[in-house]
Amino acid sequence: MDTLTHSTQRTLKVPILKTMTAPKLLEVRDLQTKFFTVDGVVNALNGVSYSVDKGECLAIVGESGSGKTVGVLSILRLIQSPPGRIVGGSIFFKGTDLLTLSDRALRNIRGGAIAVIFQDPMTSLNPVMRIGAQITENILEHERLTRRQARAKAVDLLAMTGIPTPAKRLDDYPHQFSGGMRQRVMIAIALSSSPQLIIADEPTTALDVTIQAQIVELVKKLQSELGTAVIWISHDLGVVARLADSVAVMYAGYIVEKAPVDELYARPAHPYTIGLLNSLPRLDARVKTKLQAIAGLPPNMLGELRGCPFVARCRFATHRCREENPALAEVAPGHAVACWHDQLTHAGVER
Repeated sequence: MDTLTHSTQRTLKVPILKTMTAPKLLEVRDLQTKFFTVDGVVNALNGVSYSVDKGECLAIVGESGSGKTVGVLSILRLIQSPPGRIVGGSIFFKGTDLLTLSDRALRNIRGGAIAVIFQDPMTSLNPVMRIGAQITENILEHERLTRRQARAKAVDLLAMTGIPTPAKRLDDYPHQFSGGMRQRVMIAIALSSSPQLIIADEPTTALDVTIQAQIVELVKKLQSELGTAVIWISHDLGVVARLADSVAVMYAGYIVEKAPVDELYARPAHPYTIGLLNSLPRLDARVKTKLQAIAGLPPNMLGELRGCPFVARCRFATHRCREENPALAEVAPGHAVACWHDQLTHAGVER
């Protein structure tokens, strides 16, 4: 809004207009998910916030147990209950809080407006159902088409994902497909109802590097052509670099760093992010060096954590880190980090 003096406003009779920011396609705000077990309460997700817009790819990275999968399954309330329960926060999809919807209303969104590609293509498909039946099942659930129309659309989807002779392959069973082909079928199922958001939960983990590259290029192509937003869950920073627009780094149920992908790789701020990047092999390195491991172990998620969750493994840790958990704070435009050391460093404060 332009700033005008009171005298100018009176003379020109210009009304003061409030500019409204269009809501993001998906906005997750302070999401908290816990598992209530016989051993105690597991704090799997501790106030996670992020957003995804149309056509954008957000990558969520972190080691096993960091809360990546729990976070995205919470979006569609797919957490097994008991023992899991979403205890706080909100999840807005196109302005509607998904946590307030009835189960029936949410079922219309699952597999429809929001689709999921699960982690293991070798076990995600029903082994006793033909591929065509599994694709058309989702189409018929969310669209008013005849079975013949749904089958024709399934053929088009298989062709779009690069499966040869798609009309013939519809009558095959999952065991007749390779791992990479099964993942393409999973992508076809995800696309079958023209979703606005695809959640891909480590979809290339079980695949060799050649097939990984093909799946990444396929998702990029679909994202570009269809304008579909993507949340890509991964621990593979090499894949993320080729695909994502922005990255959220998770550790112990927290997002510890968020940034555009180029910014994150060029100027990682959180010690955990730096450790992840240092553990990657570099083909452009002039001198061969031993890969650096992150010392120590992740914290026990049972009970409340005190201080920064990374404190036991951090070489910059101070007394404050052991007592207070830092909130995300912006250290550069679009780049936020939850770290006392890095926030003070960017502020020019000597330690």
